[in-house]
Amino acid sequence: MAEPEGFNANLEWLIRDRFGLFIHWGLYALPARHEWVKNRERLTDEHYDRYLRHFNPDLFDPVQWARAARRAGMRYMVITSKHHEGFALWDSKLTDYKATSTPYGRDLLRPMLDAFRAEGLKVGLYHSLIDWHHPGCTPGATTRRSASSTGTATCGGTPTTCTARCASC
Repeated sequence: MAEPEGFNANLEWLIRDRFGLFIHWGLYALPARHEWVKNRERLTDEHYDRYLRHFNPDLFDPVQWARAARRAGMRYMVITSKHHEGFALWDSKLTDYKATSTPYGRDLLRPMLDAFRAEGLKVGLYHSLIDWHHPGCTPGATTRRSASSTGTATCGGTPTTCTARCASC
């Protein structure tokens, strides 16, 4: 596969900056095992939704986190804006499965991006198109998701038809 034009130039900052912070965060933080807990432990939606009802990051302090990252010498931060579980860290208009629907009730992503940028760090988003919460996603999808403009999607290798238009389709 040919590399897109400018691909190597776009990687120069990463080679130069090297040391950064990857924040892997979502509802999966509550069971405190791993981000694939819903999939690997075959948790039902009913079981997993308890984490949405209890998600309240009371120690969330993005300014302190950003300052600590900069002081440690980090040059960038990447955060999971939405992992495979489908939970959005911001107030998405495309789903109710988001931070603003939890007891915390606020956008988590914007304050993170603002705080890290204010400390002079580059920011990036890890955004999964796999969405186990989406009704059109095959349960147990693990590796790839592609979509056409018609709403037909492949999730984990199994063709499905999305029942609603969303960011995942």
